[in-house]
Amino acid sequence: MQVSVETVGNLERRMTFRLPAEQVDSQVGGRLRELSRTVRIKGFRPGKVPTKVIEQRFGEQVRAEVLDGLLRESFDSAVRENELRLAGAPRIEPQEGDDKADGELAYVATFEVVPEFGDIDVSKLQVTRHVAEVGEDDIDRMIENLRQQRRTWKVVERAAKDGDLVEIETWSQAGDERVPAEGADKGRTVLGSGQMLPAVESALPGMSAGDEKVVDVDFPADWRVQSLAGKSVKVTVTVRKVSEPDMPEADEAFIRSFGIKSGDLGEFRGEIRSNLERELKGALMNRLRRSVGEQIIATWGNVEMPARMVEAEARAMVEQANEQARRQGRKGAEIPADAWTNFKDAASKRVLVALLVGEVARRNDLRLDQARLEETLGLIASTYEDPEQVVELYRNDARLMAGLRNRVMEEQVTDWIAERATHTDESLSFQDAIR
Repeated sequence: MQVSVETVGNLERRMTFRLPAEQVDSQVGGRLRELSRTVRIKGFRPGKVPTKVIEQRFGEQVRAEVLDGLLRESFDSAVRENELRLAGAPRIEPQEGDDKADGELAYVATFEVVPEFGDIDVSKLQVTRHVAEVGEDDIDRMIENLRQQRRTWKVVERAAKDGDLVEIETWSQAGDERVPAEGADKGRTVLGSGQMLPAVESALPGMSAGDEKVVDVDFPADWRVQSLAGKSVKVTVTVRKVSEPDMPEADEAFIRSFGIKSGDLGEFRGEIRSNLERELKGALMNRLRRSVGEQIIATWGNVEMPARMVEAEARAMVEQANEQARRQGRKGAEIPADAWTNFKDAASKRVLVALLVGEVARRNDLRLDQARLEETLGLIASTYEDPEQVVELYRNDARLMAGLRNRVMEEQVTDWIAERATHTDESLSFQDAIR
């Protein structure tokens, strides 16, 4: 195979390589012959399908698969031979022009390489390692939260107070316009939750069912009702119902409802502790990754990053932001083609951290810890009702497993860097650690 590599930018390369057409045709023919022995087509006996029928049905698909495999294999081989370290995926296209040799298929691969970071001395980094533990009061707080989630509501004939569920109707007068034009908007909130506009919620304590009050409200500039957005408006509030919470006791029935068959409080607290410790472990790792990442950016932030890789990351961030908006029920405007440029700086930092972490792993011959991988998979699975099914899902999905391996490897390298950096341990409470 003939290969030539050109430098077309600080980090961009162009590789031209050729494949013998005979090699492609040979593999395609072999695949089609295999299919002819096993494929079932209506109107033909197994193994007796004519070659032309096989070629018509599967020729194009098989050729594309064979060609893709040979291109990847040839490209990977050329990368190894030329000792290139790729940053991101290559773009491989047929070569244009008349300089193709007879009997050969010529292709051009454009790609970016990992920048040169120079000496990587992690001992110079200043890293903060946070430590925390789960206390009995954290378990008490979680049990109280679980009781809150299972509470029911009982209608009361008294004035509303903090913690009550209050159902209201409202209408607003914005100049000459009444909003809504007829009737009223209905809403409900738990006093003290901050779910409603502060001016409205602060008016509700002391009001009983049937009470009415006019409140001056300053609506935010981005309020969902355009005619009210950014305006100071008089809002008429009418209380329709007041309910107080009926909290369940943390008794055996309550405990069994969370899957603890024994109903034993000690076992329940132990299960909660395990869940909180798992949450804490993830939170502390996120803090460590952030601390290490900030030091990497501060130290190597002047190194040029691969432009196409940064753009790809920025575009992925745009998609993530829009997906999050959709999940929250927000319908945004059409995404402009250059929206990714708003994320370019953040994407460049992400790419820098990822490439530097990868370079540390390569230079120090760090390998994925299989035991840690299995432990992480087990922790992920344990948060679901059927852990074994989740484990099986990951093992049968190459993309999921690849993502998990990358995550575990990044955590390993982060730990390795933090251990060798100039580090300071800082204690936090559980509540502060998970924020």
